[in-house]
Amino acid sequence: MELFVSLGVSLTLTLILEVLLALVWRIGRQDLPVVVLANVLTNPAVVLGHWIALLYWPRWLVPITLALELGAVAAEGEVYRRRSQIRHPWGFSLAANALSFCAGLLL
Repeated sequence: MELFVSLGVSLTLTLILEVLLALVWRIGRQDLPVVVLANVLTNPAVVLGHWIALLYWPRWLVPITLALELGAVAAEGEVYRRRSQIRHPWGFSLAANALSFCAGLLL
């Protein structure tokens, strides 16, 4: 049950923060659904991967988490590049993921 709560809280926090950043970044309304969908696709996979690493490979948690986060940045950046009019899609992806990751660390 704790995993499902973690998945829900993480996705909710990520969506709130990254949509707010998208508005600050001046991403158009037509591209906001792309931001949401990209996160719905990547966030649960990253959180689940983090949980699996924590359970089975705790000594490798930091490098595995880094790899998962970089994978999310790459996947989202590519989605933004191909399916949106977002200026600097890779920069936005990196900034958005860094923001939500740091917020998660603070919690």
